Amino acid sequence: MKKATLFLLVLISFINFTYGQSSQTENEVLELSMLKWKWMAEKDVNQLEKLFDPQAKFVHMSGTWTTPRELEIIESGSIWYKNAEVHDSAVELFGNTAVVWNRITLTAFVRGSDVVTEFTVTEVYQKQDSDWKMLALTFSSVRDTHQIEK
Repeated sequence: MKKATLFLLVLISFINFTYGQSSQTENEVLELSMLKWKWMAEKDVNQLEKLFDPQAKFVHMSGTWTTPRELEIIESGSIWYKNAEVHDSAVELFGNTAVVWNRITLTAFVRGSDVVTEFTVTEVYQKQDSDWKMLALTFSSVRDTHQIEK
């Protein structure tokens, strides 16, 4: 009886610890994702360069490119991510990899005018040493009624 009770207590503690760690890590990645939108709006390429893996890929409505091109586009203002209004988010962890889905309304300055578009943005992060690095960011155009299934 004592062994069963002790086993149950250890199991519950392990589950609580594991869930707490996942939740804490999910929150950490989600917070980083939100900071990314802020840095993009502020054209803070110094912070973004630290976040983006040098070999990351960025998929937009008009093409796919690498980190240096994305940073150039942000710095030059050829696409200015003025505001990303995040409506819904989900994070899933796979070992040292995290996938974030954000349903957003993006206001961006593109080709001389402001454009407002509904997107679900998929972001892939990987823990490298002690830092999270973004490996991929994909914009998918969706209806404003689109929902992220959790």
